[in-house]
Formats: sequence, structure tokens, C-alpha cells
Amino acid sequence: MFSMEQSWWQFVIMAVVCYLVGSVNFAKLISRANRGDITKMGSGNPGTMNMFRNFGLRLGALTFICDALKGGIPVVAAHLIYQGQFFAHTAVYVSDVARYFCGLFVIIGHVFPITLGFKGGKGIASTFGLFWAALSCENLLWILFGACTVLVVVAFIYVSEWGSLGSLLGVSLFCIAQICVFFFRYTYLIGDVFLCLAYLLPFTIVAITWIAHKENLVRLFAGEEHHTSFKKMLHKKK
Repeated sequence: MFSMEQSWWQFVIMAVVCYLVGSVNFAKLISRANRGDITKMGSGNPGTMNMFRNFGLRLGALTFICDALKGGIPVVAAHLIYQGQFFAHTAVYVSDVARYFCGLFVIIGHVFPITLGFKGGKGIASTFGLFWAALSCENLLWILFGACTVLVVVAFIYVSEWGSLGSLLGVSLFCIAQICVFFFRYTYLIGDVFLCLAYLLPFTIVAITWIAHKENLVRLFAGEEHHTSFKKMLHKKK
């Protein structure tokens, strides 16, 4: 049994470490390594999508992988540490809360990094990574689900050229999948505070990514959003 009264400090340490991990901005690092500064290019956003648009598929994909791992590795670590443990006086697995607690602070660190004056990326790649990893901890078959979700998002963006919307729909699909898993696992529990937290954390993560894209959504509805063309990416020299 895991007692929050006695072990709350473990969650404080996880929050600090995951925030610092999230604050590492790979878009900035990779663009600098290629004689550029992503914060001064395109939309100025130090994130995966802007890397795709300005440096092409190869470096965009590298940024996506690095950011996805940044979200996924802390989640897997939390699952392995707390696997099989329950919160005291409840039937809720500690790992179900700890995974998304870690994921939340990675995203907070990515969107509001201390390393970039609290002006970071929008968290899509890291959110993909953390959800994909968290679901795969449940069952390795979720790896296939994650791959299919990424392919659907890529296909949507390829056809519509709406990168932000496709990405947001993708992370929302991951969130819905995890909520369904929790619903069927804990269908007999009502009003448990830790179960409420398990539901709230994934929603909060997705809400942060949607809020971070508020300007994109405004431009999208106004018909002024930047187009994401894979054909143009293929012709990028960098």
C-alpha cells in the first residue's frame, strides 16, 4: 500500500524532475546545431511543427522523436517504480496516477520552460509520446494503436494541411482511449479521490495543449492558419 501522507515527497520530486526534463527544448538545440534559430523562423514557435516547416522532414522527424521520448521515458519510469502498488484504503493503482502526474509536469516544462524564459513549444510531440507510452504500459498492443493514430494524423495533415488541428485531434484520441481504459478498470468505484485524479490528469494535459494552440485555432477559423505541406517539406534543404 502507498500512503500519500507518508510518501507525498516522492510526488514533489517527480514534479521537479519532470518539469526540468520538459524544459529541455530539442527544437532549439537541433536548429542551432544546423546553423539556425527556430525561434526566429516561421511562426517562431520552438516546436516540432515549426521544425517540420522550416527544416524539412528529416530534422522535423528527429525533433518529434526526441520530444516524444521526453514525454514517454518519465511515464515508463513512473509505471515501473509504482507498478502493482495501490493507494492506501483504495483500489486505484499508484502507477495510473503517477504516469500522468509525471506527464503533466513534462508538458508544463515544455510549454513554460525555465530555460527559454517560460516561452516554449506547444507540447504536441511530448503529449503523443507520453500517452503512447502510458497506454503501452497497460498492454503492448497499444503500441500498434499509437502507430495507427500517428498514421491517421499524418494522413489528415497531408490531405487538409491543417497541422495544428490534426495534432490536437490526435492527442485527444489518445486521451479518450486512456479514459476508456480507466472507466472499464474502475467501473465499480464511485467518488474515489485518486480515481478522480486519474481521470483529471489526462484531461488537463490535453487541455494545456489546446490552450497553447489558441492562436492557431483563431487563425484556423479565420482562414489564416499556416499550411503544413508535406510536399514543401520534402524540398527543404535543411
